[in-house]
Amino acid sequence: MPSLKIQGLNISFGQGRKERSVVDHLNLEIPPGSRIAIVGESGSGKSLTALSILGLLPDGADVRGHIHWGDKNLLRIPMEELRTIRGREIAMIFQEPMTALNPLFTIGYQIIEAVTIHEPMILKEESTRRAMEMLERVGLPDVKNKMNAYPHQLSGGQRQRAMIAMALSTKPKLLIADEPTTALDVNLRQQILDLLKDLQKHSENQGMSILLISHDLNLVKKFAQHVVVMHQGKVVESGTTQNIFEAPQSAYTQSLVNSRPEKNLLPIIPLATHLLDAKGIAVGYPAEQSGWSQLFHFYQKTKYTSVLRGVDFDLRQGETLGIIGESGSGKTTLGMALLDLLGGTPAKMEGHVELLGRSWTKLSAADKRAMRAKFQVIFQDPFGSLSPRMSVGQIIAEGLDVHQPNLSKAQKLARVAEVLAEVGLEKSAIDRYPHEFSGGQRQRIAIARALILKPEILILDEPTSALDVTIQKQVLALLTDLQQKYNLAYIFISHDIAVVRAMSHRIMVLQHGDVVEFGETEEIIKSPKSAYTRQLIHEAF
Repeated sequence: MPSLKIQGLNISFGQGRKERSVVDHLNLEIPPGSRIAIVGESGSGKSLTALSILGLLPDGADVRGHIHWGDKNLLRIPMEELRTIRGREIAMIFQEPMTALNPLFTIGYQIIEAVTIHEPMILKEESTRRAMEMLERVGLPDVKNKMNAYPHQLSGGQRQRAMIAMALSTKPKLLIADEPTTALDVNLRQQILDLLKDLQKHSENQGMSILLISHDLNLVKKFAQHVVVMHQGKVVESGTTQNIFEAPQSAYTQSLVNSRPEKNLLPIIPLATHLLDAKGIAVGYPAEQSGWSQLFHFYQKTKYTSVLRGVDFDLRQGETLGIIGESGSGKTTLGMALLDLLGGTPAKMEGHVELLGRSWTKLSAADKRAMRAKFQVIFQDPFGSLSPRMSVGQIIAEGLDVHQPNLSKAQKLARVAEVLAEVGLEKSAIDRYPHEFSGGQRQRIAIARALILKPEILILDEPTSALDVTIQKQVLALLTDLQQKYNLAYIFISHDIAVVRAMSHRIMVLQHGDVVEFGETEEIIKSPKSAYTRQLIHEAF
C-alpha cells in the first residue's frame, strides 16, 4: 500500500508583479492507514492542496514541488497515467456535490459508471449490486428509488451521501474528503465517520488512508489522528489531534479552537408586525408508478408521497425562526414551498401562506413577482446559485433590473457598491467573477444580492454550512448586524444546532416531514420534549 508524500509544494496564480502565492512550501506525509486532517479558514489553501494531488487545479495555476504516490511523482507523470490513478487508487469527495454530480444522469448510473470505468471486466449486475450496497452503507433511505433519482431530486445531505458512495465504490487506497459532511446533520456525520473508519479495517480497504479537509473542528477532533493547520497558504502548526486541541501553540490555532457562534439577539418587540403566517403547509411528490400504472396513467388519479405535513407557524418583524432536522426532514422543501419555488418540479403543495397582509398563495404571478423584492432567499450552495458567466456587479444588480428598471446605470452601480460595503467586500469585486472568491466571500455576495432589494423577510438555507468556524462567525455576526439595522425577519434553516441556538428566537424541529417540537429556543435546548430532539442536541453539545 503506497504512501503519499508532498514535498515543497508551491501553488501560485498570475505572473510577475501580479503573481499571487496561495500555497507556500507545504510538506505533508500520509502513511497507509492514517487519518490526516487539514484545517484552516476559507482561502487558506486547503482545497487547492487537495486538488493538486490529482491534477485538478484550475487553469492558470503554477505548481512546483513534488507529490510522490509510491515511486511516482504525480506532478510529472503523463495525464493518461494520472487518469488511471484518479478514482481507482486515489478518490475524492468534492465539497459541492450539486456541481460535482452530472445533472443529466441518475445517481445509480453515475456510481455504476465510476465502478465500470476502473473495473471494465466487472458484470453489470455486480456493479449495480455494489452501487446499491454503498448507498445503503452511507445511510441513504429507499435505495432502490434513489438509484433512479437525479441529483436535483435529492436534498443537499442526500447528494453528499451519494458523492461519498461514488468515491468509496472503487475501493481507493487514498480517499481525499473535501468537506465530506458539510450538508449533513450531526447524527449522519457520526455515521459517515464510523463508516470511513470501518472501511479502513475492511479486508478490501485495509490500509486505506484518508485526507480530511474540514472546517468542522468537532468532526476533526473525533476522526483525525494528525492535524495540519493552514493559514494564508502556510502550515502554521502540525501535530497529533490531542496536542492541537488541548495545547495549541500558535495564536491562529488558538483562535480556531476557541471559535464559537455568539448569541447577540435583540428581543422581539411585543407589538411587532406579523409579516408571515403559514397554515397547514403540506408538500407531496408523485409516487413511483409500476409499468401497468404508467400505461394507464390517463385513467388514474396521481398518487403523492407526502414529504411535509401540516406545518403551522408565524413570523414577526425582527424575529428569527430556526428550522432544524436531519437531512431529508423537509427543511429546504418548506423554504421552497413558502417561496413558491416548487413550480419546476411535479410537487403538490397544500395550505395557506399570508405574506405582508396578503394571501401569497392566491396572488397572480405578476403580483407575486412584485412582492418577491420583500421576500428573498440565500441558498445553501452559493457557488451553484451564482452564475459563473456573470460578474459580481451583474449578479447583484440583476434584482434591480427586474424590480427597479427605471434606475440609471450610475444609480445601479452606486447601489451595488453600497451593498458590497455593507457585507464587507471591496468595490473592486464588482468586475470579478464568483470563481475568483473564497466560499465565505461568495456567501457575502449571495447576501448582497438579496439585500440590495431591501427585503423584509430572508430565508437562509444553510447559509454557513460550507464555511470554516472563523468565517462562519463573521457571516453570522454580519447577519445579526443586518437584522438589527433593518429589523429583518429570518427563517434560518440549518442542521447545526449551535448556530441555530445563537441566531434564533424560536426553533421548529422537523423529522420526516412532521413538526415534532416548536417553541422558544432556550426552552427547547434545555428541556427538549421529544426523543428525536434530545438526540440531536446530545450529538451537537
